[in-house]
Amino acid sequence: MTESRLVREVARTLRREREQAGLTQQALAARCGLSQAAIARIERGDRLPSLTTAERLLAALGRQLRIEVEPLDSHLDAALDEMAGMVLSERIEVLRLDRIMDALGDLPYVLSGGTAALLQGAPLPVDAVEIAVRWRDSPQFSALLDRIHAQRWDARWQVWGGIHTEPEEPGEHRWLTRYGELRARMCEELPEPVEVRLGERTYPVEPLVEVEVTDRRTAELLSRYRRRLAGAGEAPGGSAG
Repeated sequence: MTESRLVREVARTLRREREQAGLTQQALAARCGLSQAAIARIERGDRLPSLTTAERLLAALGRQLRIEVEPLDSHLDAALDEMAGMVLSERIEVLRLDRIMDALGDLPYVLSGGTAALLQGAPLPVDAVEIAVRWRDSPQFSALLDRIHAQRWDARWQVWGGIHTEPEEPGEHRWLTRYGELRARMCEELPEPVEVRLGERTYPVEPLVEVEVTDRRTAELLSRYRRRLAGAGEAPGGSAG
């Protein structure tokens, strides 16, 4: 899937409208004169349709395209509000964090980035499990990626797969696994973790103060979250304060 938010929104909208209409991709393809493969690529977020194609697809579903504008990054505020309305156990379940941790087995790692911030009380939108892994553990990590049928993100073609999965090979350290997306920060030494215990499970996480140094995107989201709380006259909860 591409990194464009617009591509993701179009993909979600088309899939939702098609499913609500009770149509398969093949049936929609027959209605609008496109191939099933083309519709599948759009719904996966592999490509952004032209306006003409988007209108065609929606018309076949009895819908029409409406274009609106909003303040830049306002979707982040909506995402923060949505995450704040979920209990942490629900967010972990959506992320499928426990299943990925089980798959990681005895690989030495520390949860990092947005995942670490989430587990320390910040209701940030997180769409992938993020870990720190040592370079010297790369062979073990590579073997694990093979076991969970990982496909690596190809930034050039904006698709999953088609390039070597090994971390040493050029490319972003992002993989799509059978359990969801996994991102890694390869490092010489793992950060000293703090332990977060939820129920019967203990999570080794990078301290929030270090996350804000090592992950600019998460640091920006944390800053946005704190500004919104301050504007509402609230104190940040948990360790995110």
